[in-house]
Amino acid sequence: MKNVLVEDFKQLAERNIPWEELRGKTFLITGATGLIGSLLVRFLLYANETIGLNAKVYAVVRNPEKADKIFADNKTNALSYVVADLEKDEVTCTGTCDYIIHAAAVTASKIMVSDPVRTIRTAIDGTEKMLQFAVEKKVSAFVYISSMEIYGQPKTEGKTTEKDLGYVDIESVRSCYPEGKRMCECLCTAYASQYDVNVISARLAQTFGAGILPTENRVFAQFARSAMNGQDIVLHTMGTSEGNYVYTRDAVKAIIMLLTEGMSGQAYNIANEDSHMTIRQMAELVAKEIADNQIKVVIDIPKDNRSLGYAPGVKMWLDASKMKSLGWNPEVDLVESYRRMMKWMER
Repeated sequence: MKNVLVEDFKQLAERNIPWEELRGKTFLITGATGLIGSLLVRFLLYANETIGLNAKVYAVVRNPEKADKIFADNKTNALSYVVADLEKDEVTCTGTCDYIIHAAAVTASKIMVSDPVRTIRTAIDGTEKMLQFAVEKKVSAFVYISSMEIYGQPKTEGKTTEKDLGYVDIESVRSCYPEGKRMCECLCTAYASQYDVNVISARLAQTFGAGILPTENRVFAQFARSAMNGQDIVLHTMGTSEGNYVYTRDAVKAIIMLLTEGMSGQAYNIANEDSHMTIRQMAELVAKEIADNQIKVVIDIPKDNRSLGYAPGVKMWLDASKMKSLGWNPEVDLVESYRRMMKWMER
């Protein structure tokens, strides 16, 4: 495991998290080969080695070979794979299950527009299967990994709180993702009410940093690669949409805290409020602060950019005060997020 991620995990393990409540527990994590899921698996195994967490981790994966590559440095009896495609397979594991973190979802924008039915089914069918599993196992807590896209286009003045849902154009194919997230959160609320499942939704801002996967191609990774290769950053929109971001380590800390501190049936924004800016501003920041003005930002808008699957332009500044009320605070700003991510990306 590369030094920058070890540094992040070391700092996480030293933070004020109620480790005693989590010690000796069993965790089941879906989407374990994705960004958030893989980081959670890796960190829990790291905590076993360094602070004696003694956790058992079940990683739900579709492709064990892919998982073997991601967790090559984490071979341990504490990690077991549950091989399942949540769109069509049931999840089974023997013994107890104390905590579930449901991170499985379609995250590639191109797939959202080329295969919207799969996007919806993966979200809704997968979430209901995991909620049913939570009822069966009588879990202590279930954290659903939601997204800031759930807000659509809010019309709030100032910052966007968890109550400020906005407009989503359901005639747009790309809306399969935010509408799917909304329905999944609604399912979580229903299970919390009807079956008394302690379920909490984590509405993540765009999350990046050390630990991103080699296949990552979202805008933050594209900007980083441009800076690393000395190439101009090319935007395929005017870049006026406002972005909200959080560093990987800060996101992992928030999710783990929600297992013990979150209120059932509630949602929490997870964002670094100081990292709010437009896409264009972030591109300019990377060109200036990261690439030392050796590259520039170029606007090149295709005649039809719908196939790229970009989310609609939005003006939104996430309010993270509810999450902060639990004792969480983001520690890594946007420039440092890029620097740490690029250290991780270096070959």
